[in-house]
Amino acid sequence: MNDRRADEGWRAFSLWLRQRFFAMDQPLFFIFIGLAGLSLLAVYSASHEEPERFFSHIRNLVIAAFIMFTLAQIPSTWLQKVAIPLYGLGLLLLVAVALFGDTSKGATRWLDLGIARIQPSEIMKIAMPLMLAWVVQQREGLRSLRDWLVVAGLLVIPVMFILNQPDLGTAILVAASGTFVLYLAGMSWRLIALVGGGISLVLITLVVFGDNLCTAGVDWPGIREYQKQRVCTLLDPHRDPLGKGFHILQSMTAVGSGGLWGKGWLKGTQAQLDFIPERDTDFIFAGFAEEFGFLGAAILVALYLALILRGLWISLGAPTPFGRLLSASLSLTIFTYAFVNLGMVTGLLPVVGVPLPFMSYGGTALITLGVGIGLIMSIARDRSQVTQGFSLQG
Repeated sequence: MNDRRADEGWRAFSLWLRQRFFAMDQPLFFIFIGLAGLSLLAVYSASHEEPERFFSHIRNLVIAAFIMFTLAQIPSTWLQKVAIPLYGLGLLLLVAVALFGDTSKGATRWLDLGIARIQPSEIMKIAMPLMLAWVVQQREGLRSLRDWLVVAGLLVIPVMFILNQPDLGTAILVAASGTFVLYLAGMSWRLIALVGGGISLVLITLVVFGDNLCTAGVDWPGIREYQKQRVCTLLDPHRDPLGKGFHILQSMTAVGSGGLWGKGWLKGTQAQLDFIPERDTDFIFAGFAEEFGFLGAAILVALYLALILRGLWISLGAPTPFGRLLSASLSLTIFTYAFVNLGMVTGLLPVVGVPLPFMSYGGTALITLGVGIGLIMSIARDRSQVTQGFSLQG
C-alpha cells in the first residue's frame, strides 16, 4: 500500500513538474541551455587549475535556472507590485554603500550585512526597468514635462550613486536598462539626436586630439585618471605595450590567433599560459575565441542574437504596456551586456568591467541575468495565455 501511494505521489509530482516546465518559454530555455553549455567549457578551460571555481559556476548556473523556472510561473501582473519596494530597497542600499560600504581595490561597491556581502548596484539592473515600466503604465504614457522629469530623476539618481563608487560598467548597464524603457515609451527624437550628436563630438575630439589629450597632466572633467588611461589605451594600445596596453593586446592576439576553427579546447596558448587578464570573468571571450575560433564565436553570437530577438518578439505580444516595456528593455540590456563585453575584449571599446552574459564566472551577475530571463518568461506566459484565450473564443 505504501509503495502504491509513493508511486502515485511520484506520478503526481512528475505531472506537476512537466506542466510547470512547459509553462516556461521553451525557446528561451533552450537558448539558456546552449549558453550554459558553452560557458561550462569556457570556465573549465580558464580555471581548471582551481576546480572549486568551476563547481561554483555550476552551482550559480543551477541557481539561475531555478530562479528562471520560479519566475516563469508567476503572472507578470504580480511583478508590478514589487516595482516600488525593489527600487526603494535598491536605492536605500546604494545610500548605505555610500555611507559605510566596504572598500576594495579603490572602489566602494559592497555592503557587509553580517551574513553576506552584497553589491547593491546589481539590484538596480532589475529594479530600474521594473520601476520605469510601472510608472509609464500608471501614467498611461509620459504625456507631460513633469512625467519626464520624474522618470529622469528616477533614472539619474541611482546612476550617480553607482558612478561615485566608482563602477562605470554597472552604471552603463543600469542607465541603459532605464533609457531603453524611456525610448520605447516615446522619447523625443530631438533628445536622441542631441545625445547622439554629443557622443559623436566627443569621439571625434578624442580621435583628432587624442595624442594631446592623453599626455600626462591633462585632466578630463568628471573622469578619473584610471578611466582616462583606459580610453587612451583604446586609442593606442601600443602607447604602453608592456604596461597599460599589455592586457588588451594579449586579448586581441588571443582572439585573432584562433583562426577559423580554433586551437582546440584547453590548447589556447594565450589563455593557458595566463597572458589574458581575468580570463574566467570579463575576458572569458578571448580564451573561448582562441580555442574555438571564428566558428565557435559565431555560434555564441548567434545564441545571443536568438535570445535578444526572442525577448523582443515576446514583448510585441505582451498583454500590458508594463510587460511590453519590461521585456523589451531587459532584452536590449542583455544586448548591451554582450556588445560592451565583446567590444572591450576585441579592442573596440574601453575596458569597463562588464561580464559576458551567462559565460563569465561570477555569481551576482549570473543570478541577476537569471532573474531578467525569468521576468521575460513570466511575460511570455501571460502572452501565451492571452493568445490561447483568443484562439478558444475564435
